[in-house]
Parts: sequence; C-alpha cells; structure tokens
Amino acid sequence: MDWTGTILTLLLFIFAIMFLLKKGSSWNNSCPSLPPGPRTIPILGNLHMMDLKRPYRTMIELSKKYGPVFRIKLGFQEMVVLTGYETIKEALVNQADAFSERASIPIFEDFAKGFGLIFAHGENWKAMRRFTLSTLRDYGMGRKTIEDKIIEECGVLTKTIKTYAGKPFEIQTVMTAAVSNIIVSILLGKRYDYEDATFLRLLKIISENIHLSGTPNISLYNMFPMLGFLLDSPKKLMNNRKEFHDFIQTTFIEYLKNLDENDQRSFIDSFLIRQREENKKMTNGYFHNENLKALSGNLFGAGTETTGSTLRWAILLMMKYPEIQSKVQEEIAKEIGVRQPRTEDRTKLPYTDAVIHEIQRFADIVPTNLPHATTMDVTFKGFFIPKGMHIVPLLSSVLHDESQWEKPYQFYPEHFLDSEGKFVKRDAFMPFSAGRRICAGETLAKMELFLFFTSLLQKFTFQTPPGTSKNDLDLTPEVGFTTPPIPYKTCAIPCS
Repeated sequence: MDWTGTILTLLLFIFAIMFLLKKGSSWNNSCPSLPPGPRTIPILGNLHMMDLKRPYRTMIELSKKYGPVFRIKLGFQEMVVLTGYETIKEALVNQADAFSERASIPIFEDFAKGFGLIFAHGENWKAMRRFTLSTLRDYGMGRKTIEDKIIEECGVLTKTIKTYAGKPFEIQTVMTAAVSNIIVSILLGKRYDYEDATFLRLLKIISENIHLSGTPNISLYNMFPMLGFLLDSPKKLMNNRKEFHDFIQTTFIEYLKNLDENDQRSFIDSFLIRQREENKKMTNGYFHNENLKALSGNLFGAGTETTGSTLRWAILLMMKYPEIQSKVQEEIAKEIGVRQPRTEDRTKLPYTDAVIHEIQRFADIVPTNLPHATTMDVTFKGFFIPKGMHIVPLLSSVLHDESQWEKPYQFYPEHFLDSEGKFVKRDAFMPFSAGRRICAGETLAKMELFLFFTSLLQKFTFQTPPGTSKNDLDLTPEVGFTTPPIPYKTCAIPCS
C-alpha cells in the first residue's frame, strides 16, 4: 500500500475526527527552555519532511540546523532526538536513570504487551533483565563453554561453504542459521540443521518482523494507530508473532515433561524452574508464560539478526576492499597459522580486531537505536524534557560523529589503530547502545563476531562472482528497523 496516498486521502477524510482526538501537547508551550525544532503542520506534524524509509538520515540533517537536542512531531507522536557522542553519553550514561524507560510505541505495545525484555517497562523490565543476564552467564556467555559451541558452529559453517566449491552463492541463509544456532543452543539446548524446515521458518519470521518494523507502513501505524485496519504490515507482524509464540508454547510444554531442577538444559528450563519456585511461594510475580514467550522471542530475534547482519556486512566489505581482506589473512596466518582461532587470540590480531570494530561502526546496524523515554521531568543541556517523553538517542549520529571519527563515512579500520598499529578503544564506539538499556547480549555478540570472522577469513578468500567487480558492489543498506546489506552473492575460494 502506498503510504503517501493513504495520508493524502484517508487523513483528509477523517480530519475532523482526528482533530477532536488530538492529544494534548506534553509540552508547556510557554516554557522558554523547550528544545528547538522545525515548525509543525496540523495533523501531520513534521511528517512531510521525513524520509520514512530512513528517518535517521533526516534527523541527522535536522540536527545540523537545530543542534544536538531537538524535538519533532510525527503525526501525534512527539519526541526529542539526541545526536552526537557527547550528548548521547550524557543522557544514557551520566543521567542513566532519567533516560532508562522504554518509549510506548503502538506497534511495540501490540507486539510485546509490556512483557519480555526489549520492549518491557518498569519493574517487569528490571526483573527480566536481571534474570536474563544471570542466566546467560550460567550458560557460558563470555566463557569457554559458549566459545566451544561457537567454534563447533564455525566448523559446520565452513564445511557448508566448502560445498559450493568456489561457485557463487547467496550467503544470507547459512550465515543467519549459523549465528542463530548459538542463541538457540542457549534457549533450547540444541542446534538445528541449516535445512531444517521449522528452523528456516522461524528465521523467516524474525527477518520479516524486523524488516516490517522499520517500514513506512508501520511508521504510519505508530503515528495514527486508528488507521491500523487499513494497513497490511501490522497484521502480518502480529500473525508472525502468534506463529512464533505457538512454537515456544509447544516447546516449553514439551520441556515441562522432563524438567529436572538438578539438570537444567536450557534457558527455558531455567525460566520454568524459577516459575515453579515462584508458584510455590504463591507470589504474583513476573515468571509467567507470557513473559517467557516474549523473552524467548526477544533473545531469538536479537541474537540472530544483528550479529548475522554484521557478518554479512563483513563479507561484503571484504569483497569491496580486497586489500584489507589480504591484510587480515596475513595477520591470521602469521599469528595463528592453521589452528582454530580462539577468543584469547584477539590481542595477537590488532588489525583484525580493528577491522571487526570498523565493520560494526560502518554497518550501523540499529541506526535509530531502540526508543527510550524519560522516567522523570529532567533538565538536559539547558532544555526541559517532561516525564514520559519519547527519546531517540540516534546511534547513527554517534557512529558517524565528525568530532570523533577521522573519516566517519568511509570504511577505515585505522579508526581503531594507533601510529604503531596497536588496537585502540574508541569511546564513541556504541553499536550496542549504552547505559541501562545496553544490549544484554553484547559479550556474546563480540565473541561470535570475532570467532566467525577469523575462522572464515582463515579458510576462504571472498570474491565477487565472475563477470562482476568490487565496483559493482552496492553498500546501500536495506530498509528496516535494522540495516542489513542488500542480498548479494559471493565466491568463497579456499585458502591454500
């Protein structure tokens, strides 16, 4: 459906109704300390000036005129946008408590209903985050137990890639499946074959929902929820949600049959045992089935999409910049040889580590960040922001901050190297966000990126298919809530 046509026809048709339903402004317009912003027009707010496919680009342009803290209005949805490293660090780290709530966005409220982790609020979020972090650690996040699982999956992935015998293939399916198997091993205590029909369907659901969440149709729904009955995307997203929750429901019913408190096999086991303990205490707590289904979906999706997309960017960028690929392979060959790379090798591979970090920075996987909200009235950078305000801490503006990066819009691994070629940390490296809502799986994702990337570059040289060159490669990201690369084919040539 053409969202522009919808706005021009349907919004005008119900103009009077929407005007009556218009929310009272959250702002005291007589207050002189409000963040600045562009002039709005009735009903649409600032919608007319936004690139709804890539709204972060419009926001960055607006920040050049209105500064690092400004306000916009999309339909009836008011928000404050924060841009640049210093501003976002001040909000998410230095004033973490004030900016730690999750904004109430219609599609996310429909989808999560306040349960799980990513889109949860208040005490439910705190309880689920504590449980998630402690349980992920119990199942080896950041330790050798999970490292061994990743290395095992690296072996399966490389064997699968070898079957293509250097011929062109589309890497998305096998790469996504390999990465997803790591979080699946934690959630379910098992792995799936890459051709498994159930597994492929789950991966498709996750991919579709993340794509749909960033499309103009969903943006339109978030601005004008009363138009939901006219839009297909919200319905598709909710149907996918039901299908995934049905799978989880069936799975944990099966797990209940063999549940043993002394032999916990998976994240779901740990949740069900905690649920049983809470029930014995007769507490009306948070360990109920709706939280389990939402939490499982959060971990499955986040643990699959962002890392898988980053690794797909990695292969694409190695084809685009073969001289960088060669330098990575030379360093791996010199420092590791033919043995399997381990996480402890990271310090021996400063250039490789720099390339991985630069891939994450350049890929800019979650450019708008997940939406935050204020927990209290706050004075920030001299401006008044009321409690409950929707906050957009624009991660893309941090990863491309011209005051922090020498070449912010180029792929430049030297961002993470000093003059002697040693790896250096950069404070403005925030692909996992920061503060209270920082990605719970950051440690796991870093381990996966290092082990998958080094294992693949140790065994293969990735080239463009015959008849194409690196100049033909398109670095334009796809449209969606995350920004994976446009699907491409590669040739994986075994290293001699």
